[in-house]
Amino acid sequence: MSMYPKPPGPNEGQVQRSTFFGDGNLDGLAKHFVGNLHRYRENIIIPKSMGPVQIKTNEEKLVESVFESCTFKSVIACVIGYGLGAAIGLFSASVNPNVADPFFAEKRQTAREIFRDMRASTHSYGKNFAIIGAVFSAVECTIETVGFLFVFVFFV
Repeated sequence: MSMYPKPPGPNEGQVQRSTFFGDGNLDGLAKHFVGNLHRYRENIIIPKSMGPVQIKTNEEKLVESVFESCTFKSVIACVIGYGLGAAIGLFSASVNPNVADPFFAEKRQTAREIFRDMRASTHSYGKNFAIIGAVFSAVECTIETVGFLFVFVFFV
């Protein structure tokens, strides 16, 4: 049982009079586009201003809300920060002047020691950049969310 009243049907005893045009086809088309009052929710017409409009499904809305969450943004900033820090750490380790003096032949670094130092430097830079990225992203997202709530609660 519907809560809405049934749409008015054509009465058999009365003559149909045109609303917009004298021609029945044009009048039916105008009624459809201008004032079809018995469409409540089943045929939603969304105006297209900038290309085709698609209504999002519930799954698309869920994925979008996950991608826009503060947690996801912080984790992504942490991972990208670690990658950037590792690249900078690798570069700085490769130009590091920790190489032994070639004229001082007492102790020379082996390739294993050089790679160990490079790994430690790369990991150290990566951790630092990851922490900076995650903290910055979390604080920025929190300020954005709290600022929106503040404006919404106090000014609306």
